[in-house]
Amino acid sequence: MDKHIEALKQKHSALELAILEENTRVVPDETRLTELKKKKLKIKEELETLGIKD
Repeated sequence: MDKHIEALKQKHSALELAILEENTRVVPDETRLTELKKKKLKIKEELETLGIKD
């Protein structure tokens, strides 16, 4: 279970970084941003279900 939680936290952090990088582009890809944000939210919800705060 701990490995699963750590993997989720790492994915969450990687998505946060990807979102920040996309936002720094001159013309951010809104479709990609939306996709990344949805994935990040899904992971956040899973962590909250497991009782973990990010």
